[in-house]
Amino acid sequence: MSDPTPIETDGAPSTDNPYSQGVRAGDTLHVSGYGPVDPDTGEVVDGGIEAQTERVLENIAAVVSEAGGDSLADVVKVTVYLTDLEDYERVNEAYGAQFGDEPPARVCVEVSRLPEDVRVEMDATAYLG
Repeated sequence: MSDPTPIETDGAPSTDNPYSQGVRAGDTLHVSGYGPVDPDTGEVVDGGIEAQTERVLENIAAVVSEAGGDSLADVVKVTVYLTDLEDYERVNEAYGAQFGDEPPARVCVEVSRLPEDVRVEMDATAYLG
């Protein structure tokens, strides 16, 4: 097994906080939690929860691609954090459109607050073998 390798890409928001965008350990990639932040502007995207869900998944896909994966096709597990479970169905619609007929395993939880007061955040695990 190879040593854990931090993954950094301009395709996902960067951070000055003490964590990596992702860490590859062998064939497994752990992607840090992302909110709906545009990596070019550093701002939360406009639009409803659907647009924000799409941006979160684009951020995750960028890290997976940078690590050598095939974007979201290699994601095997996602954790979704919502500040309001009333958004659950609309998040599911946007999420399902990105993953298609073979979505990864998933957990969805309601939390009291997320950084920058965003409504949705997700982290992911991908298999790159």
